[in-house]
Amino acid sequence: MPGPSLPPQKKRKTSKSAEELEIRQTEEILTLAISNSSSLNPLADLVTLLSSTSDAVVAHKAAYALYRVFVLLISGGRMHNGGGTEESKVVRKWLAARFEEYVDMLCGFLKDENKALKTASLQILFSLLKHLSTALSASTSQVQLDTLYFRKVVRALLFCPSSPRYASPDADEGGKVDADIRDMFVDTWFGVYDDLRWFFFREATLILRSTAPADTEHAEVAHNVLSFLERLKTMPTEASELNSFWITEFSTRPRSDAKKGAKSQDDASDEEDLEDDWRTYFDEPEQSSKSSAPARTPRIHTLTTHQSLHSLASHRAQFSICWISLVRKLSSSSALSSRALAVLHRGVLPHFNRPVRLMDWVGGCVDFGGSVGLVALNALFTLIKDHNLDYPDFYTRLYAFFTRDVLHLKYRARFFRLTDLFLSSTHLSAALLASFIKRLSRLSLSAPPAAIVMIIPFVYNVLKRHPALMVMIHRDDMDSSSDPFDANEPSPLLTNAISSSLWELATHREHYISSVSTLARIFTEAFTKAPYSMEDFLDHTYATLFETEAKRKIRKEPALKMELVSGPLFPVQRKRAEDEEVAVEAIPGDVVVELWSF
Repeated sequence: MPGPSLPPQKKRKTSKSAEELEIRQTEEILTLAISNSSSLNPLADLVTLLSSTSDAVVAHKAAYALYRVFVLLISGGRMHNGGGTEESKVVRKWLAARFEEYVDMLCGFLKDENKALKTASLQILFSLLKHLSTALSASTSQVQLDTLYFRKVVRALLFCPSSPRYASPDADEGGKVDADIRDMFVDTWFGVYDDLRWFFFREATLILRSTAPADTEHAEVAHNVLSFLERLKTMPTEASELNSFWITEFSTRPRSDAKKGAKSQDDASDEEDLEDDWRTYFDEPEQSSKSSAPARTPRIHTLTTHQSLHSLASHRAQFSICWISLVRKLSSSSALSSRALAVLHRGVLPHFNRPVRLMDWVGGCVDFGGSVGLVALNALFTLIKDHNLDYPDFYTRLYAFFTRDVLHLKYRARFFRLTDLFLSSTHLSAALLASFIKRLSRLSLSAPPAAIVMIIPFVYNVLKRHPALMVMIHRDDMDSSSDPFDANEPSPLLTNAISSSLWELATHREHYISSVSTLARIFTEAFTKAPYSMEDFLDHTYATLFETEAKRKIRKEPALKMELVSGPLFPVQRKRAEDEEVAVEAIPGDVVVELWSF
């Protein structure tokens, strides 16, 4: 019998109500009935009490009482043993119905307003999963998870049904998963145990594929799946890291005879079938450390569940399929797409099987533009750099993002980091680079001071790396009445920016903020200064600029003389007071005059 998998509960001294006494007495009767194999009819009364009570404390105690009773039944083989007389089968069917009612209520409690009740329900659900899987494995002599039960739990986490304690079903229609339930599930189970993570990927994929894109009733499913996946911080990178299992029976290494059978079955097919089999699309051969040739491993779809849990390729395949199913549901929501793209380059692509399979979605996000396109640039660059993705007209698309809006978005710093990286290559043409710095210079005329502080060192670094652009700093032969730069040309190679100048940056030498004007004077000096570190300028805001100015030490006090005049601030009111020779305070005026008279 497995040990308890729930944390110890803190005992508090409270006055016991009649319902609490009934729960305790019913539990004692059921415990005795289980040991004596007598009638279990009081179990229905306890389930009814849990479903009918509106008191969170009573529901909490009833839920734990039922948990202890069902653990005794599961451990005793009363729930999974398929043999026995006809009478025992009827009892087993009746117990299964009561257990299903109990589990449905626990799933509903995950959206309850009482935090203690919903967190306790989540703990009970996963503790029961361990007991059910252990009993099922013992009854079938094969290590396995209670898939039907776990599917019900996953559906509760993704669909979020309303709590049964609410008087009206419309009181809370579910929808988004609660933050405390989400964080508890990720930190306690999803991000810790390899088996639960693998099974969650599989079940979430099935749910995502079963919901239609236009299904408004289940519109929050994609949001909930993304809420779990974006907080997943741990993914195995080596097979030796697959060593944490919630179902302890899975921790034993699978037998190798099944592998041999799979191998012989593979050998029976010819090489053409191996190439054309669509199921190998998600297979990724593991590279041997001693040889550059791929190791001979069974295909993922031929592995048993137990073998898959110990296969790194299987974990990566489930992870990849789940993400592919998810991104197909995000096209209608720019907010969800931005959240997914924010973690894609760092938390998804390194663990993905053949990341180029995401190129259509990432490319579509870049073409969408706006904040979604800005965030997608990071993932697109990762695909280009690390996975040899060929994206035509990349710099034309990047040039299109240089609008007034980009200097006001919250992703501005990330965009400039990426742009600095994109333009760092020494193989780019001078005409293309000139278009970028000229467009930035033009945008700086209407940019906030925090953005100008980024633009000036950015342009300086580009000029420092590409001396061919130095002609844009000062041009005596250029007509001051016209600028050859074509701001409406979409192609950065055809804007004629190389024939223009950066006169826009020269205007900032007279900027009203001293930090901006001082920085702009760098172009009037010799280019002997080392390139700027962009990280020192990317996070500036109005608040940081104001703080810098407020803390600036004045070396020399300015000459200032001011005569303080008491009385009203408005000359008309003062003149009227002098003409009528009455006290200023006695003259009735409007509200503004009265407020500003001291």
